[in-house]
Amino acid sequence: MSDRIERIRARLAALAPLQLAVEDDSHRHVGHAGARDGRGHFNLRIVSAAFAGLAPLARHRVVYEALGDLLQTDIHALSIQARAPGET
Repeated sequence: MSDRIERIRARLAALAPLQLAVEDDSHRHVGHAGARDGRGHFNLRIVSAAFAGLAPLARHRVVYEALGDLLQTDIHALSIQARAPGET
C-alpha cells in the first residue's frame, strides 16, 4: 500500500468507518495537467455512521474536512462514495 493511501486511511479513521476502500487511480492520469504537481487521483468508498441523515454534499464535506491539508499536498482529484450503514 502506498504512503499516500496510508495517510488518507489514517485521516479517515476519525470517521470510524465500517468499510473503507481507497484506490490510487493516478496511473491513469499521467500527463494530465493536474498530475504534473505530483498530487494523485483517488477513488474512495466509505461506510460510516457519521453520514447518517446527511445529504450527499454534506457527506463529501465531512470527508474533505477529515482529509484536511492532504487535499493541498497529496490529492488532486477524489471520487467519493460515502454511505451510512445499511445503505447500498
